[in-house]
Amino acid sequence: MPTRRNFLKNSFVTAAALSAAASTHAADGQKITLGVIGPGGMGSNHLKLLSARKDVEIAYVCDVDAVKVASAAKIVETGMGQAPKAVKDMRAIFDDKKVDAVFIATPDHWHAPATLLALDAGKHVYVEKPCSHNIREGRLMIEAQKKTGKVLQVGTQSRSTSTVIEAIDRLKAGDIGEILAVKAWNSQKRANIGFAKGMKAPETLDFDLWCGPAPLVEYRTNLLPGRWRWFHAFGSGDIANDGVHDIDVALWGLGVTTHPNRIACLAGKYFFNDDQEWPDTQYAVFEYDIEGKKKQLTFEQRIWSPYVQEGYENGCAWYGTNGYLVCGHGEGWKLYGPKNKLIAEKEGKADLGAHHNNFLACIRGEVKQPNGNIQAGHLAATICHLANIGHLTGRTLSFDPVSETFSNDKEATARVKRTYREHWATPKGV
Repeated sequence: MPTRRNFLKNSFVTAAALSAAASTHAADGQKITLGVIGPGGMGSNHLKLLSARKDVEIAYVCDVDAVKVASAAKIVETGMGQAPKAVKDMRAIFDDKKVDAVFIATPDHWHAPATLLALDAGKHVYVEKPCSHNIREGRLMIEAQKKTGKVLQVGTQSRSTSTVIEAIDRLKAGDIGEILAVKAWNSQKRANIGFAKGMKAPETLDFDLWCGPAPLVEYRTNLLPGRWRWFHAFGSGDIANDGVHDIDVALWGLGVTTHPNRIACLAGKYFFNDDQEWPDTQYAVFEYDIEGKKKQLTFEQRIWSPYVQEGYENGCAWYGTNGYLVCGHGEGWKLYGPKNKLIAEKEGKADLGAHHNNFLACIRGEVKQPNGNIQAGHLAATICHLANIGHLTGRTLSFDPVSETFSNDKEATARVKRTYREHWATPKGV
């Protein structure tokens, strides 16, 4: 399969180099104490890299599944030579004043609630993408980071990947002229999750705690692991799962620092016949009006179609008045000038280790701003939520980027937030 599925494997080859580079900080007594929450899936990738470092100590791993948390503890013990505390409830980590920072790689519905609790407890936070399950949560995260002054890094690794940074620099230098439009796309083959009825959860899983502040539903076999992304209550579809990476890079290159003003989205389940609730096919258009100057972002998604567009299965392309640049997710980029002449190109893998480096350097005070700051994370996640709201309402929508509400559309504005159940993790101010 294309690099998209395997790019994290390439990050692990740098683990030894990262460990060696980090030894100086460890020797200076600057070892950072971490807790990793949600160490399955992407969380296990974090653990493998972090366990190879000498400038951190993983004091905790946390998961609601006893089997997963035991496996995570084993990874840490193998990598660091010392087993961490394995806990089920993240509050045990937040209460420990020795913990400096947490990595949050839970399902999406826990991203914002866990981040807000961690910041309130005085922890620095690395939270996986999308940073939020809805627009309101993202705004609360921005406010909490400003209030606490803690480092908050969103897990959009492209922001720290040298190849992508070079592509963005070419755009900022004007190599393709004025950029008026950008397209991001997510095309790959996902699996049919079938149909399943509610049943008792496995004894090793605290499913009530897994649901957290989201509505409590019945456990079903096609919900875990990972397939929660396709359900409204817990995820936001593949646009916010994989698509958000390319949307984030697209916005970065487009140079916008605000939300769009108009949104239209046509989407649906054209291929899968199963319990998935979010679209498998999606086409969304966003228009920005910045001081009278208009720009456009489009997003295409087909998660039943593993074929390349403009040379890449997943990626984004910026269209300027003097050329265009196309960037493949975790693969590299190509810059074309007039008459489709190839001007420059670069190959390169996504660099998860570099994103870790940036986060930890911010904590140590060596760098002022995380590359994947919450402001950028909120802009990218909001695009995903806006597209989904456009799909669910079936209307072209006008959005106020300042108030983050829809003009004269109560149904759409109601979807800026979500419904929570009464729970200790329900965010304040929602």
